[in-house]
Amino acid sequence: MYLLVAATDLELEPARKALAGAQNVAYLLSGVGPVDAAFALTRYLSLHCQVSAVINFGVVGAYLHTGMAVLDLCVAQQEVLADLGICFTNRIEPLTIDALQINREFDLENELFQEARKILDFENIPFVSGRFLTVNCVSGTAIRGDYLQTAHQAICENMEGAALARVCQGFGVDFLELRCVSNMVEDRNPSQWRLKDACATAGFAVAKVVRGLSSAELSHI
Repeated sequence: MYLLVAATDLELEPARKALAGAQNVAYLLSGVGPVDAAFALTRYLSLHCQVSAVINFGVVGAYLHTGMAVLDLCVAQQEVLADLGICFTNRIEPLTIDALQINREFDLENELFQEARKILDFENIPFVSGRFLTVNCVSGTAIRGDYLQTAHQAICENMEGAALARVCQGFGVDFLELRCVSNMVEDRNPSQWRLKDACATAGFAVAKVVRGLSSAELSHI
């Protein structure tokens, strides 16, 4: 069973509508931020052992100077807990204490990632792959966004992906993250955001991926 996870109803509903009647699909509203996301997914996976893969989708803020634009579709190659560490005025340094085992970066280039890319290519849906950052506080200035982008060579930021990736790692479940750019990470200007359109684009894409994955499974039976 594919578990589709989104932070809000606005993000979840387009996929639910596009996949109406689809078999082998479940949905989880995670809530916003890494704590609620980790809690919601841990609780779900603890109660439902039949989940074969988790697909996280929704909106994302894209960094300037990456060539990204609003409504671009993005697929995560890696996820990073970008603000876990020591916070200084103009930088964040990772905790490097030898006695601590800190999971901060997650490689998502698994088989599910490769299959999703093939399906999007087949469906002629353009997308960009790259490193995603998960933050507790979204960047409200171009200066902070530029710093995070340069420090991590990332393309975008969100608030749940790395937390969900960590939970899936712990449960041994495949994880895929697919998001659409709703806004650029610049000096905060909500009047330029396209949340609804980005949710619709992400929902459409994830529905195509799920149907493609399900068809591939049937062809192997």
